[in-house]
Amino acid sequence: MVKKRTYYSLRSTMNFRFPALSDSSPLRYLTFVVLYFSQGIPEGITTYAIPAWLAMSGKTAQEIGGYSALVMIPFSLKIILAPIIERYTYLPMGKRRPWLLFGQFGILCSLLALSTVADPLQNMYVLSLVVFMVHVFIMFQDIATDSLVIDIVPVEQQGRANSFMWGSKTIGISIALFAGTWLINEKGFSFAISLMSVSVLLIMFVPLLLRERRGEKLLPWTNGATSPEAAKLTIDSWGKLFKSFVKVVLLKNSLILLLTVFTAMAAIHFMRTLLPIFTIQELGWTNMHYSEVYAFSNLTGGVVGMLLGALIIHRFGIVRLIQASLFTMIILSVTMYFSVTNWKNEIFINGFILVFCMVLTLIFIGVLALAMKLCWRRVSAMQFTFCMTIFNAGLSTGAALLGYLRTFLSWQHMFLVFGTIIVAAMLILRFITTAKHQQHVESLEQKYLEVLEMESSLLVKADTQ
Repeated sequence: MVKKRTYYSLRSTMNFRFPALSDSSPLRYLTFVVLYFSQGIPEGITTYAIPAWLAMSGKTAQEIGGYSALVMIPFSLKIILAPIIERYTYLPMGKRRPWLLFGQFGILCSLLALSTVADPLQNMYVLSLVVFMVHVFIMFQDIATDSLVIDIVPVEQQGRANSFMWGSKTIGISIALFAGTWLINEKGFSFAISLMSVSVLLIMFVPLLLRERRGEKLLPWTNGATSPEAAKLTIDSWGKLFKSFVKVVLLKNSLILLLTVFTAMAAIHFMRTLLPIFTIQELGWTNMHYSEVYAFSNLTGGVVGMLLGALIIHRFGIVRLIQASLFTMIILSVTMYFSVTNWKNEIFINGFILVFCMVLTLIFIGVLALAMKLCWRRVSAMQFTFCMTIFNAGLSTGAALLGYLRTFLSWQHMFLVFGTIIVAAMLILRFITTAKHQQHVESLEQKYLEVLEMESSLLVKADTQ
């Protein structure tokens, strides 16, 4: 009996020490900063350091573009995972947290598998396939994290949260790019990936020790129960889930957002894939020098995003933040097109990359904040994930477009292509109206609750008969 009382006393103490995200704004900000930072670590290696390493090793633009296009496919398949995450979960541990833990564990295991790939430069298919799996598990974590933000962060705080989140992810990418490139060059590919996986393991303790809402379980065998709020947001059938999803996605502003996102992201990843090839193979940089410049620029962009993103959104709105950022990208592309004679000037190119990374961070912050603002919380995982699927389909398209166009266009004209695609995205964005969209979403929620109440009444009547 004494042992039993001690056991429950320890459990009560553990419940006290680990608060819920729903109870604390600072805790939410800190948690999402850490989670997005952890996403940046594997992405910094797989999306930036490895392509730069491949370019330094003499791989062609077609080979690198093929690698980038293949490993980005999981980002476009998120919509297949989202309904599963939306429909099935272990509610006593929270609506999103179980999937978040699953994703992080998968990232850890697949990074360890990546470290065992023998002679990756001569086994591009195996390398690409394992990175593909890394990105699949990143998707589980990404979907769970983003939908948790929508579920648990008040709308008025989501702009600030996105600034902190994307800024921290950018910082994580920058650190992973710089450290990963140095480690690959100095210690070898296997050692670099193994060391990066350790940081992922350490960060797993954050979602392990924090609940979504008060009273939920930390682990399946600990005290706790399903929170009323999580139960309320759950949809109990596939039919209702997909019907609700289709209704909100077919709203006019949802469609405009999707088209804008696809176009802008195609341009963004076109340029991100172009930069290591252009600087290394055209300008004669080393992959280490490129990584240093890009990592510093990306780190600066992350800090700028964290400091200015929320402020700009608060004063001018999300749409104006995106429009101003896209316009700056157009200026950058035109400047590069007319400045061929300055390409050998390292200060000039460094400045271009620095401004590109800072503006890119603001675009990502704005796009994420806008997508969250247009979400219907009841199907937030599916709706936001669908938007991010289009987001990542644009990334894959941009990488593939680079390999195709480079065969017959000069570097100068490649910069012009980038600017042209950005112009198209900016023009499409002009037609979006967030206030009307939110009114439509409120109407959808009211109708859903009315139908739910009607169904409950019919069930009660049937039971009494």
